[in-house]
Amino acid sequence: MQIGAHVRDAEDPLAAAGEVGAEVIQLFLSDPQGWKKPPPHPRAAELAGSDVAVVVHAPYVANVASTNNRIRIPSRKIVQQHLAGAAEVGAFGLVVHGGHVTAGEDPATGVDNWRKFVERQAGEHGFDVPVLIENTAGGDNAMARRFDALARLWDAVGEFGVGFCLDTCHAFAGGEELAGIVERTRAITGRIDLIHLNNSRDPFDSARDRHANIDSGTIPPDELAAVVAEAGAPVVVETPAEGQARDIAFLRGAVVA
Repeated sequence: MQIGAHVRDAEDPLAAAGEVGAEVIQLFLSDPQGWKKPPPHPRAAELAGSDVAVVVHAPYVANVASTNNRIRIPSRKIVQQHLAGAAEVGAFGLVVHGGHVTAGEDPATGVDNWRKFVERQAGEHGFDVPVLIENTAGGDNAMARRFDALARLWDAVGEFGVGFCLDTCHAFAGGEELAGIVERTRAITGRIDLIHLNNSRDPFDSARDRHANIDSGTIPPDELAAVVAEAGAPVVVETPAEGQARDIAFLRGAVVA
């Protein structure tokens, strides 16, 4: 089982991985709040040839589900650009938030927008790396907050080979109990390709996406360790940087041992 972290050193992510003892790293290829095409990574060849596994996170602004053409169309483009960039650094996937429609809009339209995107991508030239749809913490019209919504989304996109990233903070803050969540997830998606292992600063069903280190949030650490042990998937902590090495060491002791 590979355990690692989201690294914030875009210039030398492998050095950052070494500092926290990460066997897998997640990184952004461009501004996570921007729409610009990612530039070539200066260490692409080194990343692709490294023993450290790599996963890329798409910008937060991407919302493939949106009914607004000025958001949905650029979102499709930026995801496609990041898929290509992820392949260049040897990533095993591109994490993309499930997105949402706005109040008063039919979530079924957002589901259909996702289906159109992945169906077209699969039909044209496939995916440079797998898209890993991530569950999110808030929004009544989110595609992947509540698991009943996730099931509707997966009924539409699952046949096209998309993967799934399970975020523990997002699930807890989104109103999904962590007990049994791996089994419930696999019953819907058939797979878990990546775990974002984060504690939550806020209480259950708060709809607030605020990550905490494993030993300092509102989720008991043993519940987090249980998710990791049951899932058996690569793990990335997206926790505050000063505690990431401690988080990784805890998981290795609690799960791997």
